[in-house]
Amino acid sequence: MLFGLDGVEIGLIIVFFCLFGGILSGFPVAFAIGGAGIISFGIIAALDSAGLLIHQAIDTGSQAYRDLVNSGVKPETVSVFRFPDLPRIAEPVFVQGWETALDRNVSFIVNRMNERVLAGQSIETLLAVLMFVLMGITLERSKIANDLLTTMARVFGPLPGGLAVSIVVVGAFLAASTGIVGATVVTMGLLALPTMLRNNYSPELATGVIAASGTLGQIIPPSIVIVLLGTLAGDLYSTAQETRAQDAGCTDALTYLGEPAVVSVGTLFQAALLPGIMLALLYALYAFGYALLNPEKAPAVEMSGGSGEPITRAEGLTWLLGAPVALIVGMMVLSSAGVVGSQNISVSAFSDIGEGASLRTNVSEECKASMIDLHGQLAWDQAVAEQEAIDAAGGTAESTRLTEEELVAAQQAKIAAAAPIGTGVAVMVVLLGLTLVMGRGIAPSKPTQPLIVGAIGLLLMLLVDVLLIAPTTSSGATFVLMAVPFALAIYGCKEAAARCATNDLIRVVFPPLVLIIAVLGSILGGVTNPTPAAALGAGGAIMLAAYRKLQDQGRSAKVIIWATLAVIVALLMGVNFDLRINQSDVSVETWIAFIVAYGAYLFALFGLLFGCWVLFTSGVLTPVVRETAKVTSMVFTILIGSQLLNLVVISFGGEHYIQQFLRSFDNEFTVFLIVMLVLFILGFVLDFLEIIYIVIPIVGPVIYGGSFDPKWVTIMVAVNLQTSFLTPPFGFALFYLRGVAPKEVTTGHIYRGIIPFVLIQVVGIGILWFFPTIVTIVPDLIPN
Repeated sequence: MLFGLDGVEIGLIIVFFCLFGGILSGFPVAFAIGGAGIISFGIIAALDSAGLLIHQAIDTGSQAYRDLVNSGVKPETVSVFRFPDLPRIAEPVFVQGWETALDRNVSFIVNRMNERVLAGQSIETLLAVLMFVLMGITLERSKIANDLLTTMARVFGPLPGGLAVSIVVVGAFLAASTGIVGATVVTMGLLALPTMLRNNYSPELATGVIAASGTLGQIIPPSIVIVLLGTLAGDLYSTAQETRAQDAGCTDALTYLGEPAVVSVGTLFQAALLPGIMLALLYALYAFGYALLNPEKAPAVEMSGGSGEPITRAEGLTWLLGAPVALIVGMMVLSSAGVVGSQNISVSAFSDIGEGASLRTNVSEECKASMIDLHGQLAWDQAVAEQEAIDAAGGTAESTRLTEEELVAAQQAKIAAAAPIGTGVAVMVVLLGLTLVMGRGIAPSKPTQPLIVGAIGLLLMLLVDVLLIAPTTSSGATFVLMAVPFALAIYGCKEAAARCATNDLIRVVFPPLVLIIAVLGSILGGVTNPTPAAALGAGGAIMLAAYRKLQDQGRSAKVIIWATLAVIVALLMGVNFDLRINQSDVSVETWIAFIVAYGAYLFALFGLLFGCWVLFTSGVLTPVVRETAKVTSMVFTILIGSQLLNLVVISFGGEHYIQQFLRSFDNEFTVFLIVMLVLFILGFVLDFLEIIYIVIPIVGPVIYGGSFDPKWVTIMVAVNLQTSFLTPPFGFALFYLRGVAPKEVTTGHIYRGIIPFVLIQVVGIGILWFFPTIVTIVPDLIPN
C-alpha cells in the first residue's frame, strides 16, 4: 500500500486536494468543482493502472466470513472497521478497470442531471431558489435596509450596546425578507459600521455583529440553504428509511415506521423558525451583555431625527400594548369558547373511510420483532387490539355514496355545530381593530371621531354576523349585509392608517412585514408549497420596490396601491365564492363574483407589469435580473459539478468506504456528532453549497437512516452550515465585510470580532442538541 494507506483512502485525499486546489486557483467555484472531479479521476486512474492504489477488501470467500454471516450477522454490516480481524484480499480500487468506471460515470451524470437539474421531482422546489433570490435582490435594491437601520438605531440606540442590538434586529428582519447574505452584510457594513465606529464602538464588536447578523438569512425562513438542503434531505431520508425497513425484515418504510418517510421543504421552514429566532436572541444578548461589561466599547447613543407625535408612557402602554393584546386574547378566548369558528356547512357526498390500526400487524415475524423494538410492546399490543376490533366489525369500512336523507342529516348536523361568528369575519375584525388602536396610540391628541366610527363599524360587523347571517346564507347576501358596517370600519381605518404613516417605525417596517407574513404565512400555514409562495414574494417585492421608487421620484403610487387592493379582492372572491363557471348550473351570484375576481386579477397583473416598467425605466430592474441570473446559474452549475465529483468518489468506492466507517459505530449520537464535527471543520475551507452537494449525499444515507427526526437532523446541519460563512479563512461574510470596511478596520479586527459569534453558533447547536423540541414543536403544532 502506498504510504501505508488503503487505496480508497488515498483516492479520497486526492479528491480533497484537487477540490481545495481548484477553489484556490481563482476559477469560479462552479467550474472548479467539476474540474476537480475530472482531474482527480485522471490521477486516481493513472495510479490504479500503475498498481500503486491497493484496496484491502474483506475476503467474502473465506471460511471466517461465511461463519460470521451464518451466525446471523447481515453481510451489509460487515466491514473492515467493525471486523478488522477478518481475512482480506488486495484488489485495485477500480475492480473492473477505470475504463468501465468512466463509462458508468458518463451515463450516470446524464441521468443525474436529468433527475436533479432538468426534469426531476425536485426541480419545482428548486425553482423557489430563483424566486427567493429575485425577491431578496429586489428588496435590497429598494433601499429597505437603509430605512430599517436608521429607524432601529433610533429605537435601540439609547440602550447599552443599542446600535449592535439594532444590527441584529435588522439582520433578522432582512433574513426573513431577503435572505441574501452578501447583500445584507455589504449594506450593513456600508451604512452601520462607520456610524458605530464614530460612536466609539469596538471594531471587533461592530464587525462581528454585522457579519454574524448578515448570516441569519441562511437559517431564518425563507432560506435558500433550507430549500437546497430540503430537496436533498427528502430523497435521502425516504431512500435511507426504505433500506432500514428492508434490513429490519419489513416490506417498506410505511409498515416499519407506521407513517410515510417524507420530509418537505415547507415542513423544514416551520422547523427552522424558532432556531433562527433563538440565534438572533443569542446574538442580541451577547451584544447587550458585552455593553454592560464594557460600556466604553459599546456606549448608548441618542440618535436625532424621527417624526411623529410624542406620547406618554401610559398612552403607549394602553394603546400600543394593552389594547392590541386584549383584542387578540379576547378573540382567542371567544374561539376556544366556540363563539368564533368555522361556518362551513359543505359535506362530502361519500362516507368517511374507516380508520385502520395504528400499525400494520400482518407482517413477518422478523418485521414484528423489529417493530416492537422500534415502537415498544405497548404500541404493538394496541395496534393488534385495534386490528382485532376492525376484523370483528367486518373489516375496514369502505367509503360509500350517501343517500339524500343522509346528506340532509349531515348538513343539518354541520349547521347546528356552526359557530355564531365566522373565522373570516373575526380575523377581519381583529386586523382592522389593531389598525384603529394603533392609530389612536400613535396620535392620541388628534380627534377620535373617525376612529369611533370605525369601531362602531366593527361592532356592527359582529352583530350582523350573529343576528342576520346564518351558515346557509349565500356569499352574495353576506357581502350585501356586511357592506355598510365594513364601509364604516374602512372609513375609520383609513384615518388610522394615515396617522400610523406618520410614525417612522410603522412606516418603514409595515410594508416588508406584510410581504414576510404573506410569504411565510402561506408556507408555514400549509396553504401552499414554497415555489408559489416564492413567486408571490417576488411579485410583492417588485411592487414594493416600485412604490418606493415612485415615492422617491415624487410621482403618484396609486396604481401600486390599487393593484395591491386588487390582489386582496381577488383573494376574498376566491375564498368566499365558488368560481367554477364550467359547471352545468351557475348562478348569477357566481358569475358576478367571477367577473369581479377576474377583473381584480387583470388589474393586479397590470400593477405588476407597471411596477416592472417603473423599475426598468429607473435602471433598477436590469441589474436585478442580471444578478438573479448570475446567482441562480452559479447554484445550478455547482449542482451539476458536484454531481460529477460525487460520481468520481462513488466510482472508486469512496462513498461506500466512508459510510462503512460511520456505520461501524453502534451509537447514533456518536455518528451524528462525528458528521457535525466534520461539517464544522469543512466549513473553514468550503462554502455551504459545496458541502450540501458534495458531502451531504455521502453521509446522508447514514445520518438519515437511523431513528433521528429528519427535521432535527436537517436543521442541525443547516445551523452548522451557517457557521461556514463566519469561519476564517474562507468565510464569505468576512470577505464581504472586508471589502466595504474602512481602512482603520483591519482583517485582525474582523477575525477577532467573529470568534464570539462562532462560539455562539456552537452554543446554539448545543442547545438544539439537548432540546430538539425547539425544532419539532412548530411542525407538530401546525397541521400539514
